[in-house]
Formats: sequence, C-alpha cells, structure tokens
Amino acid sequence: MSGRSSGRVWDVAVRATAELGEGPTWDAAAGRLIWVDILSARVHTYDPATGRHTTLATEQHVGAAKPRAGGGLVVNLRDGVGLYDSASSPASSSASAFRWLVRDPVPGRRGNDAAVAPDGSLWAGTMRYDERAGGGTLSRIGSDGAVAEILPDVAVSNGTGWSPDGRLMYYVDSPTRRIDVFDVTGEAVTGRRPLAHIEDGAGFPDGLCVDADGCVWVALWDGAAIRRYTPDGTLDRVIPLPFPRPTACAFGGSGLSDLYVSSARVGLGLTAPPLAGSVLVIPDAGRGLAQPSFAG
Repeated sequence: MSGRSSGRVWDVAVRATAELGEGPTWDAAAGRLIWVDILSARVHTYDPATGRHTTLATEQHVGAAKPRAGGGLVVNLRDGVGLYDSASSPASSSASAFRWLVRDPVPGRRGNDAAVAPDGSLWAGTMRYDERAGGGTLSRIGSDGAVAEILPDVAVSNGTGWSPDGRLMYYVDSPTRRIDVFDVTGEAVTGRRPLAHIEDGAGFPDGLCVDADGCVWVALWDGAAIRRYTPDGTLDRVIPLPFPRPTACAFGGSGLSDLYVSSARVGLGLTAPPLAGSVLVIPDAGRGLAQPSFAG
C-alpha cells in the first residue's frame, strides 16, 4: 500500500496491529529491519527484499532489540538486559538460547528504548509502568555486562543517538518535551542542554535517529508526525503520518536512505486508525548512518 498517490510520502512496510511498536533498527549484516512490540513481548524482523516478516517471543516485556556483533540479539527486558545467540530462530524462542547479561528487577519498572553507541556499548533506558517522574534511568552496558548509570531520575527514557563524529549524544526524556544534547568524552557525557523544544499541542518526543548530515529525526507521540532538526536545533522538515502515535524511526535499506517508522495502538481504543501499530517506510528520506552492533 502506498500513500504517495495522494501526495503523501510513505508506504506500508509491515501492516500490523502492535500494541506498542517501538525501536526500528536496521540489521545490515542480515539485511533486515528489527523492531519490537513491547506489551506483546515480541521481537519482529522484516526483510524488505522478500517481504518476510517473523517474530520472536520474549519471556518479558521487551523495550528494545539490537543486533550483536557475533550474531544474535541483545534485548532490553522488564528485569534487565539479556542475550539471544545466533542459533535462535526468528520464529520461536528457545530457553537454552537466552541468557541474562544484566538482571536487575525493580517492581513497577521495565526496560524501554535503547541504542548502541559507536564503541559497541548498549545505552539502555528504563521507566516505571506508571511513568512516574524520577522512576527511570539511562545506563551504559558494556560487552562484559558492566553497568554504569549515566542518568538517574528520568521519567520515560526514550530516543538516544550520536552525531556522525561521535562527539555529541542526543537524548529524549519524553515528558520534558525536549531533545537534549550532550558532549561526549570517552565513556562520559557532559554539558546537557536543549537542542529543541516540542511545543504544546505538537505531541511528545519519542524515539530518534541521526542522519549522515548530523540532523536529528524524532517521532512525535500524539503528534502524528516525524520531524527533522538540524545540528543547530532548527526545524527543517515535518512529515505527517496516518496515525497519532508514531514511536521511533530508523534509516535502513541497502543504501540506508529509507526511513522506517514504528507506531502504537495502545490507548487509542475504537478511535485507532487502520494503520496504527504498523511499520511505515518513507523511501529516499535522506542519508542514514551505519549503526554499530552490540559488542557483547
């Protein structure tokens, strides 16, 4: 299905009814898109060359799934971060193929969005189910499972990404309505400051990605749009979408020029439009950056 015939720029990549679709990630080694449905505890894959769509059931709510350098997946679950090895079938999970890398259960809290840094570490966010302010964190997870808490006391830890030269990190704590930027020195981030504010009525910033020009693309939950901000914080592109709750975006495809957008149906009830919960693709949206795999 294409929206371009009516002046829109999107196509449907995967028609789905995800409760809380999130975290699209391009797995270059496998030539596929990875994304999750958090509340259904499913990791999805999609091969645009063949149209094949598969699922992997996880034992807990899954906030994010990223490829590992040696094959398999790293997943940000309710009670911590776990690993699936490369023998895991995309269609079904085997208990023997899964192991915990970091297990830190906190009642009422779950893993949310995550991203892999240029050095191969996983930056994993958490949040409370009730979204209470101060109930979430952002932590750096090393390949050996070493944990360094980077940001305590956040509410809804969401989009994280790095500039093309790795010297800046962008981050979203959704209720703040900001995209923040940090300076990166080694494993440390400092100098937190706003890159952009999302005005009232335009939704809340959710997942993000950074393109090869250093621009930040962000999904607007309850804003029915994707926005692109230049490195100086100027809004220079808005793409309307056919559902109110886009959740995240990522470049993919053979040339990293197609922008994939995940979405959610949760909370919409009978008002959910037909494509809510689906994954869209915006062909030739820009120039994406190759994303590193988790080193663990």
